[in-house]
Amino acid sequence: MIPVLKGAEYAARLAALKRPGSEKLLAFYDHAVGAICRDPHWMLLPLDDHIVHRGDGIFETIRFTERKVIHPDLHLDRLERSAAGISLPLPCSRKELQDLILEVCAVGNEPEGNIRILIGRGPGGFGISPRECPDPSLHIAVFKVDPLPEKFYLQGITAFRSSIPVRQPLFAKIKTTNYLPGVLMSLEAEKKQMDMALSFDEHDCLTEAAIANVCAVDASGALAIPEFRNALTGTVITRIMELARRFMPVHVRTLPASEIPSLRELMLVGTVYECLGITHFDGKPIGNGKPGPVALKLRSMLRQTFLETGLPF
Repeated sequence: MIPVLKGAEYAARLAALKRPGSEKLLAFYDHAVGAICRDPHWMLLPLDDHIVHRGDGIFETIRFTERKVIHPDLHLDRLERSAAGISLPLPCSRKELQDLILEVCAVGNEPEGNIRILIGRGPGGFGISPRECPDPSLHIAVFKVDPLPEKFYLQGITAFRSSIPVRQPLFAKIKTTNYLPGVLMSLEAEKKQMDMALSFDEHDCLTEAAIANVCAVDASGALAIPEFRNALTGTVITRIMELARRFMPVHVRTLPASEIPSLRELMLVGTVYECLGITHFDGKPIGNGKPGPVALKLRSMLRQTFLETGLPF
């Protein structure tokens, strides 16, 4: 027989459970409760929040380094665009949200890590209509993330053409919580024993990686960035474009697969990876098969902007 428990008994069982990954959690905030907590057992979402059973929600992952929140304006800009894209009202003002982020980071009290912001349609039922949900939900979690070892930037990574269908233009503009294509791309990479899957559109043009943008130094020496029709506009690629324009031409354009063999460099760009050289694609070397000078220079410049423009907490 399955026991039927009262609330206090159920909570006691819940608190006694092992929580995988709990050692990485620093602090979290639940807007409905209106408080910050550090115990991972209580980092929960209601099952009837439509973000859970419908994927009806949005998110942002923001990095902090040396106790500075990186690119907060770019992330909050995108969060507001995503919310507008699915007609989701934000539960608080932008200023309040930024203050909440800084408070949770301060309670987490670590110099390095990530911030995950989740805004859902809210609890109210198991249907599909947003009318079930009177109030949107907001959760902010701050957790440890180990930076990539320096050897990755010096030796680079491998990539291959993914078989997973490309993101459609409408959903490429909204950072929703439905990341199943990215999950499948990650599984595909594990099965192939390669580092990163890259997607291509119906015209055989490069679009993006599972959780990052890509860019390349083409045969002419310009920085080529795939059009964002089927790719999310990342905060780091936005900054990379600004930095690269200081010393080289930058073009946002289609990047056909047929052009890949002639590329001087190919790079993975994102919150986790910063700017990381892809040295081999589908088993063939890019350039000389080593991370190129542009990737290394852009990463150095990017790190400097992190520290110069980050929001301290």
